[in-house]
Amino acid sequence: MNNTLALYQQMGKEAFGKAVTQFAPYFSTIAPSFTDLRPGFAEVRFANRREVHNHIGTVHAIALCNAAELAAGTMTTVSLAEGREWIPVGMNVQYLAKAKTDMRVVADGAGVDWNHTGNVEVPVDAFDTEGKRVLTATITMNLR
Repeated sequence: MNNTLALYQQMGKEAFGKAVTQFAPYFSTIAPSFTDLRPGFAEVRFANRREVHNHIGTVHAIALCNAAELAAGTMTTVSLAEGREWIPVGMNVQYLAKAKTDMRVVADGAGVDWNHTGNVEVPVDAFDTEGKRVLTATITMNLR
């Protein structure tokens, strides 16, 4: 089993989310919580609060991108064989609607070949509490 996945299972969802923000402090800006993490899938949530707002009082686009990269990155980590590495090399984002509620961000890598070396496209979507998709993104990960 992947060491990161084992850590997630041992620590629990809440403690793991806090640990990730210690390792990569910028993620703490969204105060994420994990609801699921397994090979090929990750779901992260964060609350709609003033600290993630833009000038019009909705969830800031970069907060959504931050959560998208967190979900895609942790999913990539647990999907790769131990000892392999990755780095994000690009992100294509479409903002589909104003984000006005708490957010649920899903990285679904079921269609990704995790044995590949080189660039792969990782899809991520963000949803509001009513299930409306507010963001769709493709994060290009370079797998080594």
